[in-house]
Amino acid sequence: ARYQRCMVHFERNILAKVNPRNREWAADALKAVFAMESRDKALEKAESVAKELETRKLREAAKCLREGISETTTYLLDDYPREHRRRIRTNNMIERLNREIRRRTRVVGSFPDGRSALMLVCARVRYVTSNEWSTRRYLDMSRLGESVPVAN
Repeated sequence: ARYQRCMVHFERNILAKVNPRNREWAADALKAVFAMESRDKALEKAESVAKELETRKLREAAKCLREGISETTTYLLDDYPREHRRRIRTNNMIERLNREIRRRTRVVGSFPDGRSALMLVCARVRYVTSNEWSTRRYLDMSRLGESVPVAN
């Protein structure tokens, strides 16, 4: 299975290692990396950004970029339709579901046991997937089958 690290959290991790004077430049450089059309180009751009980070004496940020860029650019592989790329490069969908669960569990306050908490969470997930989110399509999965090569 492939692993796609959240692009937004990856950028934040790198920018946390950059001094305030270089932060705007680094943010623009990282955006340029993720704006590339192919994974190979993104990896090349990331390496040039890492070298520039080292030139600016930001070795920790360069190390973080080099170590995490391959798992952050999985969405650029040709196996995924272009229409899916924007949606799978972050974990917004998971965070949205977590916010919805948190909103419902805060009302209760404390649960008598773990089973009751699990029942509420499962009920909320079931409700959200059957009502709110079932009418909107987040990813068109029929497009995924078109790009996957068939093995002989």
